[in-house]
Amino acid sequence: MLLVFSKIKMSDQHMSPRKSGSVFNELRLEGKFCDAVIQVQDVEFPIHRIILCDCSSYFQALFERWMTTDKKVFNIPGPSPDIMQLIIEFAYTDSVNVTEDNVQDLVLVADMLNVMDLIQACSEFLCERLHSENCIGIWQLTKVCSSSEMQCKAYRYITDHFEEVFLCEEFLLLSVQELNEILGRDDLNVRTESIVYEAILCWIAHIPEERKEHIAVLLSKVRLAPTSLQDVAINVLNNQGVCNNTECKQIGQDALQTILLMERKIRTEGPCNPCIRPRLPNAIMLVSGGSTDSGGIEAYDPRSDVWVKLSNKLKHPLTVHGTAFLEGYFYCIGGFDGVQHLSSVNKLDMSTHTWHEVAPMHNCRSYVSVTVLNGLIYALGGFDGHSHFSSAERYKPETNQWTRIASMRERRRNANCTTLQGKIYICGGSKVLVYLQSAECYNPETNQWTMIAPMISRRSGLGVVAFQDQIYAVGGFTGDEYQRSAESYDPWTDSWQEVCPMLSPRRDFGLEVIEDRIFAVGGFTDLDITNEAEAYCSVTDSWTECPGMKIFRCGLSSCVVYGIPNMADYTFLPDSLSLSHLN
Repeated sequence: MLLVFSKIKMSDQHMSPRKSGSVFNELRLEGKFCDAVIQVQDVEFPIHRIILCDCSSYFQALFERWMTTDKKVFNIPGPSPDIMQLIIEFAYTDSVNVTEDNVQDLVLVADMLNVMDLIQACSEFLCERLHSENCIGIWQLTKVCSSSEMQCKAYRYITDHFEEVFLCEEFLLLSVQELNEILGRDDLNVRTESIVYEAILCWIAHIPEERKEHIAVLLSKVRLAPTSLQDVAINVLNNQGVCNNTECKQIGQDALQTILLMERKIRTEGPCNPCIRPRLPNAIMLVSGGSTDSGGIEAYDPRSDVWVKLSNKLKHPLTVHGTAFLEGYFYCIGGFDGVQHLSSVNKLDMSTHTWHEVAPMHNCRSYVSVTVLNGLIYALGGFDGHSHFSSAERYKPETNQWTRIASMRERRRNANCTTLQGKIYICGGSKVLVYLQSAECYNPETNQWTMIAPMISRRSGLGVVAFQDQIYAVGGFTGDEYQRSAESYDPWTDSWQEVCPMLSPRRDFGLEVIEDRIFAVGGFTDLDITNEAEAYCSVTDSWTECPGMKIFRCGLSSCVVYGIPNMADYTFLPDSLSLSHLN
């Protein structure tokens, strides 16, 4: 088993949360009132039985077994004297110094001796330091020591960061059973299945004579149908290991046939084909509200490339509201319900599918700009039916309180904002009948707004996102026309430059970054409300059409949801997938 900590700088000490001193420890150190001796190798540790019994059921059982005899020396095979010293100190002081050098031995001995609080301390230490180079070793460690929390977190790290993990040394030491289990997961986070195939070849090449016989069982875990005919024909079927294996050749040929059927959109009935079942994404885009179905919520699943209409609905029909995702909750903020402009805030627990009302904002805000920074939700500007606001406030979930922050330099309704490198950027919007070209930046450390270079175009109802260390401002309304144009801001040079315009002009739409692309959805074009979507690729500097939402929406709000344990609840159900979904 390999635990790699070479890239971790270890300078702190991990302490258990309980008291760190004891009069009993002073008595132990002075050798007073000790009634037993723990012997490890040739080292003896005088102890008080009652203290060790309180620490561990192992010691309680050990001492009870010999309670009717005069036995006072108890030999414990296995641990080193140094580790036993730490175990005994923990029993007396409820504190321990965990380091990268001792953590593995410490957690194994704590597990052997059933010192549960120490296992927890070691588990927290390791979980705080999970890395692509040590996560597999930590996961394997949990197979011989009982820590379900550490096991879940390490395994989740492997699946979430698989593209980095399979390039590390630990990956090559996985057993075929372990690798097969990982590759079969629906929640394995890979952008393309070619990465899974590459990982298999890499693992086999480490010990080819021993591992080449496993290629068929591993290849069966690759979802080949979402790839292309060219990938399967050239990269898979031309591989020597595949060519020399009859079962592998059949898997590849079946995949080619399936891809052809999918390209021709041929309906077939029958059970779900594992070859075409998509992986679960680690992030989805939620859109909510809008003027044509203001209570409905949809999710975009980038792995299946489909929109899913959720059974969850907003607590109130809404438009021109704000949304945010934070710590497992989807927040719905302000907006207009058709009658009044709102200050109310509700959150959806993504795990339980239940809504909860939280503290309202200080102001009613429709056309509000919302973003998240450092665990806080920011609500900026907006409109209350009478006034356009420059005021801003932020919400802290732990205290369920909104706090006012410094006002912006401009009053802004229907602007949009995002965060980059610890700061908030807000762009465009309108005030009364003036459509804004200006943009500004908020520094939470100084509670100050600073004007930045104005955009190239005036934009209200625009989309704003941070992407690849740039701020993108897209679409909107100039007061005269709807915009297709897009531009990006470089904070280092304080300058804007044009990028490829969208395929369709639009305002009051959703704009989010997901799977390394910028997605624009819905809104009002120069013709009508739309459900259409398109995505921008920075590599090609181009926009391409994407599947449209099920609902036509204008004045919608969007946000990205990630890292929830029940992602399948919000995606295209893998178990129901067959070629019959193609129409």
